[in-house]
Amino acid sequence: MSTIDWTVLIATLVAVVVYGVFIGRGQKSNESYLKADNKMPWYIVLLGIMATQASAITFLSAPGQAYTDGMRFVQYYFGLPLAMIVICITFIPIFQRLNVYTAYEYLENRFDKKTRVLTSLLFLFSRGLSTGISIYAPSIILSSVLGWNIYLTNVLTGGILMIYTYVGGAKAIAHTQKLQFLIILGTMAFAGYLLIENMPNGMGFNDALYLAGKSGKLNVITTDFDWKDKYNIWSGLIGGFFLALSYFGTDQSQVGRYITAKDNTNAKMGLLLNGLVKIPMQFAILLIGALLFAFFSLKPAPIYFNERSYQHLKETKPEQAAVFEKEHQDLQTKFNAESKEILKLKQNSSSQLETKIQDFKNTQSQVKALHGRVEEAINQSNFNAEKTDTNYIFLYFVKNTLPVGMIGLLFAVIFLASWGSISAALNSLAACSLKDVHLIFKKELPDDRTELKYSRLHTLGWGIFSIGVAMFATQMGSLIEAVNVLGSLFYGPILGIFLVAFYFKRINGANVFIAAILSEITVIAVYQFDIVSFLWLNVIGAAAVIIFSAIGLLFYKPKAVNS
Repeated sequence: MSTIDWTVLIATLVAVVVYGVFIGRGQKSNESYLKADNKMPWYIVLLGIMATQASAITFLSAPGQAYTDGMRFVQYYFGLPLAMIVICITFIPIFQRLNVYTAYEYLENRFDKKTRVLTSLLFLFSRGLSTGISIYAPSIILSSVLGWNIYLTNVLTGGILMIYTYVGGAKAIAHTQKLQFLIILGTMAFAGYLLIENMPNGMGFNDALYLAGKSGKLNVITTDFDWKDKYNIWSGLIGGFFLALSYFGTDQSQVGRYITAKDNTNAKMGLLLNGLVKIPMQFAILLIGALLFAFFSLKPAPIYFNERSYQHLKETKPEQAAVFEKEHQDLQTKFNAESKEILKLKQNSSSQLETKIQDFKNTQSQVKALHGRVEEAINQSNFNAEKTDTNYIFLYFVKNTLPVGMIGLLFAVIFLASWGSISAALNSLAACSLKDVHLIFKKELPDDRTELKYSRLHTLGWGIFSIGVAMFATQMGSLIEAVNVLGSLFYGPILGIFLVAFYFKRINGANVFIAAILSEITVIAVYQFDIVSFLWLNVIGAAAVIIFSAIGLLFYKPKAVNS
C-alpha cells in the first residue's frame, strides 16, 4: 500500500479507538458497563444490531461467496423479518420487564439454575468460537498486505479492539458501532460505484449484469426443494427463520444490544428496522461479488486469489505450477474473448449468440475445474494453507484496482466491521460468563466496584480465548459459511429451550434440561452424518427440545412454574 493508504488506515482505526475510550470513560458499575444504563435510542440499537451481525466476514467473504456460488446466499436472510416480529411480540417485553443483564436470567426464573447454566454454556461455547473466526477475518488483510505471519496478525487484530472494549463496556461499544457502521456503509457503496466505473473494455452496469446472469451468478431465488441444498427459498424461509429467531432472540451478543434501549418501543423499532434493511444490504454486498465475476470475465483473473498460498506451491512444486499456469493462461484468453463476443451479440437473439453463451459456460466450467485442481495441490503441498481463496477475492480487487486512499479506507472498513461485531461479542460473553456462571454460585454478591473489576477480567479472558480460536481458523474455508454452520449447531437447542419456556407452561426444568442435552446430541449427529444442510439444523434442534420435553412429561410429574 502507499503512504497515503497507510495514513488513512491508521488514522481511521486510531480515531475509533480513541473515541471508544473517550465515550466509555468513567464506568462505575455493571449497570453502565454491561447495559449502558439502558439509555440507548432506537437508531443506536439498530446500528448496534446490524454492526454486531455484519462483521468483517460479511464484507470480506460475502463478495467471494457470490463470486464462486452466486447470490443465492441472500435467501439465508428471508426468514429474518418474520423472526423480528415474533421477538418483538414475545421476547423483548419479557426481557425488559425483568430488567435482565442476560437472556438466560429468565430461564432460572422460569425453570431452574441448572437450565440457566446449561443454556449459557451452549451460548458461551458457540459465540466464543464464532468470535475467534471473526478475529481471523481482518487478520487476513494484515497478513496479505504486510506479508506477516497470520498468527501474529491474529494477536494484533484482537489486541487492539480489546482496548476500548475493556475500558468502555457497552456504552463505548454502542457509540463506536454507530460511527463504524456509518463509515462502513458509505465506503462499501463507494466501492461498488468504483467497481462499476472501472469495468474493463467499456463494459457498463447492464453489460456486467448480463454476463453475471449468463454465468449463473444472479441466482437470487432457487425454488427447488432439496434437504442437502444449503441455500434455497425453503431453507431460507424456514431454517433462516429459526436461525434468526434464535440468534436475535436468545444470543446474548444481540440481546445485549437491545436490552440497552430506553424502553420497549426503542428496542422494538431497532429490531424491526433491522428486519427491513438487512436483506437489501446483504443483496447489495453479494451483488458486488457477482459484478466482480463479470469484471474478471473481461480482465485476466489470477490463477489463485490467495497469492501467498499459490507462491508456496510455485516454490515447492514449480513444474506442477508451470503446467497449471499454461492451462490457466489459455483458458483465460479464451474466456475473456468469449465474454467480449457475447456482449457484442447480446442485442441479437440469434443462434450464434446461444452457441457463444454455451461455449462461455463450458469454458467457465473448465476454469472452475482448474481452480479446484490448483486448490487441491496447494492444500496437499501446505497443510497449514487455507482451504479456499474465497475470502481473498474482494481483497485482491481492492489491492489491485481501487485508487490510492480508497484502498486504505476499505481496509479500515473491514477492520471496523470486525471490531463492531467482536466488541459486542466480548461484552456479551463477559456478561454471560459473569452473571450466569461465575456469580450464580456465590452466596454473597460482590459490591459494584468488585463486580465491575470481574466484568473487565471476563472481557479480557474471552478476548484471549477468541484470539486462540483464530489461530485455528485457517482450515474453515469460506468464513461467512463457517460462522453460520457453527451457529446452527447450537442455536436450535437454545431456541427450543426458550420456546418451551414461553409457550409450554406445563413443562418443568427437569424435563427441558434433559431434552436440551438430547437435542444437542441429535443436532451434532445429524450434522456429522450430513443428513441435511446446516440451516435445517436450527429447525431440528428447536423441535427436538420441544418433542423430548413433551415425552419427558410421561416420566416427570410437572411442578408449578413461574411465568
